[in-house]
Amino acid sequence: MLSHASWSSFLRASSRRSLFFTPPSYLAANVATNTSPSLRRSFQTETTPPSYPEFAFAFDIDGVLLRSSDPLPRAHEALSYLQSQRIPFILLTNGGGKHELDRVSELSEKLSVPLDTSMFVQSHTPFADMDEYKGKTVMVAGGDEDRCRIVAEKYGFKNVVTPADILAAYPDIWPFSRQLLPYYKAFTRPLPAPIDPSSPSTSLKIDAVFVYSDPRDWGLDLQIIKDVLLSQQGIMGTLSPKNGDASLPNKGYQQDGQPPLYFSNPDLLWAAKYHLPRLGQGGFREALEGVWAALTGGEKGGVQLQKIVMGKPHQPTYEFAEKRLVAHRKKLLSQFDGSLGHLKRVYMVGDNPESDILGGNSYRSPLGTDWVSVLVQTGVYVDGTVPAHKPRKIVGGVYDAVSWAVQQEHWKS
Repeated sequence: MLSHASWSSFLRASSRRSLFFTPPSYLAANVATNTSPSLRRSFQTETTPPSYPEFAFAFDIDGVLLRSSDPLPRAHEALSYLQSQRIPFILLTNGGGKHELDRVSELSEKLSVPLDTSMFVQSHTPFADMDEYKGKTVMVAGGDEDRCRIVAEKYGFKNVVTPADILAAYPDIWPFSRQLLPYYKAFTRPLPAPIDPSSPSTSLKIDAVFVYSDPRDWGLDLQIIKDVLLSQQGIMGTLSPKNGDASLPNKGYQQDGQPPLYFSNPDLLWAAKYHLPRLGQGGFREALEGVWAALTGGEKGGVQLQKIVMGKPHQPTYEFAEKRLVAHRKKLLSQFDGSLGHLKRVYMVGDNPESDILGGNSYRSPLGTDWVSVLVQTGVYVDGTVPAHKPRKIVGGVYDAVSWAVQQEHWKS
């Protein structure tokens, strides 16, 4: 997990981000065309609802609102209804690979609902607040082309290197991707320093490794990350003399100033267009763990791969999401001002028992808010199977999840 200091700065920064309030004029138009007659009458005749909602929603995206890039049935209707009722929600995803502004713009268009970054948390959002690395040289892996590098630069990182940059400069470092060099050279950049182990003081040095999104070239990324983790102080081309030293913690591995390794999400599987779940970033991490164990002896030999894994189902991600949701709710329901009471429940709607449901079930809210896990059947979960982590409710799709939750709350629309 992240250090207390890193997460504290992350949570503080979240409160500084802009908040979003859906204009009533948009809602009136949206509801008039996209909701049932009874809901339209309710919205049009009541300028101020009789009471404010004491509940809210957190939605996963892939497998809940979208299947790959295609909206799932009634996803638009579900979100439009919540916006018409001023029921707060955020999108909480282990996906990534693009800047938050770009992703929110795409989602708004695909789902035909107005969204804002204040309502959106993706896997690598926490990286934006790691100021301690922004003046150093970091390696960013994953995503299409060099889009994750661009995201990192928008976050404020000054010196960003990718595995493809290293391959383009030194093709022998991973000879099995030589055929991809024409593709890589279209977006790679010159390295800020050469790889020269004979001159460590002037050689390329990596200060942190971030896996932003699912890697595309697993072999290349595994090789480069392995090299960095076995190096001396992150200096490319070197090999630490401490590796394998049984007198040191972790048998000397990652005990010689090597850079920290961050994964933005743990998902082994995710729901894509193909009818069966596909391997995600968690699959890449497992592959790296396997290579690491083969090289070092692994846990059986007393060696662990030291890394920081973020995203759902981990507690800090939910803490940040809850903080953002509370701030959004306060702005959305500002007409109640000082009378706005405590957020009692959040319905965590997801398709993946290992992330969405486990996270919702195990999260302990510092505010005392009850997180209710709701599993939909439109993504990773296969109907008829027993989920690894039992949700409070299993429903068909996202509209069913909203309908059930609203009934539970006795909300009068």
